[in-house]
Amino acid sequence: MNSIERIVSTLNFEKPDRVPVIAQVFGHAATVAGMNLGEYIRDGELLARGQIRALDRYGYDAVFALMDTSVETEAAGSVLTYFKNKYPIVKSYALSQDTDPDNLSVPDPHQAGRMPALLNAAGILREEIGDEVLVVGCVLGPLTLATQLLGIEQALYLAIDDPEQFGRVLDFATDVVIRFGTAQIEAGVHLPVVFDPSASPAVIPPMFFYEFEVPRLTRLFSSLKEHGAVANWLHIAGSVGSILPFYPEAGVDIANFDYSVNPLDAQEALPRTVLDGNIRPWSFVEAPPEEITRESSRLMDRFAHRGGFILSSGCEIPLESRQENVMALVMAARTRG
Repeated sequence: MNSIERIVSTLNFEKPDRVPVIAQVFGHAATVAGMNLGEYIRDGELLARGQIRALDRYGYDAVFALMDTSVETEAAGSVLTYFKNKYPIVKSYALSQDTDPDNLSVPDPHQAGRMPALLNAAGILREEIGDEVLVVGCVLGPLTLATQLLGIEQALYLAIDDPEQFGRVLDFATDVVIRFGTAQIEAGVHLPVVFDPSASPAVIPPMFFYEFEVPRLTRLFSSLKEHGAVANWLHIAGSVGSILPFYPEAGVDIANFDYSVNPLDAQEALPRTVLDGNIRPWSFVEAPPEEITRESSRLMDRFAHRGGFILSSGCEIPLESRQENVMALVMAARTRG
């Protein structure tokens, strides 16, 4: 089986030739390729070359046309501060609490900010890799984009003080990510992962997530599937056990779960959803490779009879991760068969 066939088999809860392994290598690809991160996240060709270099180094089952969590907000008018070897931060936000979302224009992914560079990366990856390995793009979840457009404190105050206005901001954010996500599919990604860190129960209560975010995620995932996404992948880090039961209603096919979530609890909450995780990300920096191998084997044992599992990290592989540790994750799956 190639990587695509392996992942499709897993999505169908069939038995692949081995457990798929997706190391969440984003900016770490720049480290592997000896690139400047600040340039890597602004140049689509550099990003694609870095991802291909990392794929050649590690041999896992997916590459990522993914820059950082500020692409959409920058395209909508936020101003960023860039750095040489760490991700950018928002210097000034595009919206205020008084902004009327009805007067806003959804950014054109082919013209706005770094969106065209990411689409370029997606096209290069798909052209060179084809349908052998999963090509993954990225959009923010509506709630996370709202916090990136307003600032998280201002966004949460607005949600409390004027939930109707906050809902309109969320609807605008949903329009932005739908347009960007469908453009990524047209450019060549097999699917965009939906990153939604602000939707974590560490930030908002579970019922807030259900009331405000689930309807927008449902609309987003429905649109992505209509435009050809192979699957709907939701990535929310942290202790997400309390919101996992809401995922099927939103249309989630692949659910990332972090190291703070017990795999057996995740299986119970999502018996027919593919689960992706959950090695502790910092282990790739500080642990010996043997620990990664042992934990990977334990995870695969826990899913051996269930299936529907992708071996991965609980969140992004840190930039400074040891290459032998990433390789240990991959080899644990490849040698198990």
